[in-house]
Amino acid sequence: MTTQTAHAQHAAPAPIAGAPSSDATRDEQRIIGLLTRRLIPFLALIYVVAYIDRSVVGFAKLHMNAAVGLSDAAYGLGAGLFFIGYFLCEVPSNLALERYGARVWFARILVTWGVITMAMAFVRGPASFYTLRFLLGAAEAGLYPGILYFLTKWFPMRHRARIIGLLVLAQPIAGIIVGPIAGLVLSTHGALGMSNWQTLFVLSGLPAVLLCVPTLRLLPESPANARWLEPADRAWIERELAVDTASYALKPHGNPLAALKDKRVLLLALLFLPFPLSIYGLSLWLPTIIKAFGVSDSTTGLLSAVPYLFAVAGLFLVPRHSDRKGERYWHIVVVSTLAAITMAASAWTHVAALQFLFICLTAFSLYSIQAVVWALPGQFLTGASAAVGIATINSLANLGGYVGPYGIGLIKDATGNLAAGLYFLAATLLFAAAMTFVVRRALPAPKGSI
Repeated sequence: MTTQTAHAQHAAPAPIAGAPSSDATRDEQRIIGLLTRRLIPFLALIYVVAYIDRSVVGFAKLHMNAAVGLSDAAYGLGAGLFFIGYFLCEVPSNLALERYGARVWFARILVTWGVITMAMAFVRGPASFYTLRFLLGAAEAGLYPGILYFLTKWFPMRHRARIIGLLVLAQPIAGIIVGPIAGLVLSTHGALGMSNWQTLFVLSGLPAVLLCVPTLRLLPESPANARWLEPADRAWIERELAVDTASYALKPHGNPLAALKDKRVLLLALLFLPFPLSIYGLSLWLPTIIKAFGVSDSTTGLLSAVPYLFAVAGLFLVPRHSDRKGERYWHIVVVSTLAAITMAASAWTHVAALQFLFICLTAFSLYSIQAVVWALPGQFLTGASAAVGIATINSLANLGGYVGPYGIGLIKDATGNLAAGLYFLAATLLFAAAMTFVVRRALPAPKGSI
């Protein structure tokens, strides 16, 4: 493939499946398919376990709060403290990943967060709950932005929204898995002398520890270390990433930490902030919302999986549509606005079935649009600057994961219901739609492209 051909593909992205038959197109389809099959399922598995461990507390809350004396506000504060630890440690974690490599660093993350999740079984009051949630965030910090940075070494820009969409599928898949299992565990009397909520934490943390060895054995550091790639395949990846660098005029900062002062990094953090704020504000209170329908613990677990099925559908549809159309910004505006409308509608209605339907539609939008947003940093970040920049965007935006659960807990304590909290989440999503226009003016784009 010549440089001119690669530029032409950049300028007018097209879906691989529907592209005209040619040797170049078949090579691209084969290589991207191979990378996707070899990397994404394992990375998604790691992220599924991570998401389960950070969100299982929403189910444990149904019994833990009364057992250890946590108010709704205290629970919201502790649930959100995860993201303070995440925020403080994320940039250092990604710098360590650049130094020690993905295999070693991801394995370290897995072991520490698994052990801390299991230690949540020993919470005895607000202080220990706050401490362990903070430490869990510090331990997991760097995993998601580290994976995003890792993928920039493998996939050309024009494929990233779809690939990130496949990765983000881990979030709703985790929700589908954790709901029924948590509901089942909470319906028992526990095991090995532990109560049901304590057993839930131990069972949730164990898979992360067990994944450490497969991570060290199976995950390649880069295309150069992937024994399953042919030399020609490695050359193709290197050439296509070089085309991206030239097309977007990508230049690493002299000092990677200079990315911390790049206004485009801060603008993208502001754009992304409403999504973790709303996702965690909703998901960590979802079992409470469903339980208020008057159903059992096991039914709560089963029903809580349904919104994540909608999220899976959204992640299959929206990022692929964005890649196919070669457009990012209007996708973000439209889908964010739809999420705001359905979130507000779920707060407005008092009919349980309608409220549940609107929550499901909100999940469709909230999860799907993240993949499109995360395709934007690659337009101006590369090398070690990408490691720092992506970590900075994610760490700042994930402060929303602190504000969302804690804010809703405060609002619920003050008003006695969750409706005002859901209206608050809807307003932040409208802010994301407005911020999209600001980001569009600040970010570069190649001629005639995304």
